[in-house]
Amino acid sequence: QVQLVESGGCLVQPEGSLRLSCAASGSFFSIVAMGWYRQAPGKQRDLVAVIWSGGNTNYADSLKGRFTISRDNAKNTVYLQMNSLKPEDTSVYYCTAEIVVGDNVRRRRERYWGQGTQVTVSS
Repeated sequence: QVQLVESGGCLVQPEGSLRLSCAASGSFFSIVAMGWYRQAPGKQRDLVAVIWSGGNTNYADSLKGRFTISRDNAKNTVYLQMNSLKPEDTSVYYCTAEIVVGDNVRRRRERYWGQGTQVTVSS
């Protein structure tokens, strides 16, 4: 069983900063990629950023320059540093990971999601 546990969401003032964390735990062979999505009320879940095991990253175009994704492979943890936050960044932020699970005979990639953490940007 693999679990993703997010932390760090809270109420922050506009132009403030916040760092989210997500740790993967359980039984698995390796993590291919980890990332963040977000979903505002009444809207679809959108990609924020993703980072692959080799360090390559991809960001939503609108968030480049303000958000930075990083990863600690030894801790199976991904971080999202968010700067210059705006009210429109208010969303539930979900961690996701593509993880190799199985046994020594058969392995497969599975996609996992965290429970989400609320980020509210408001004065």
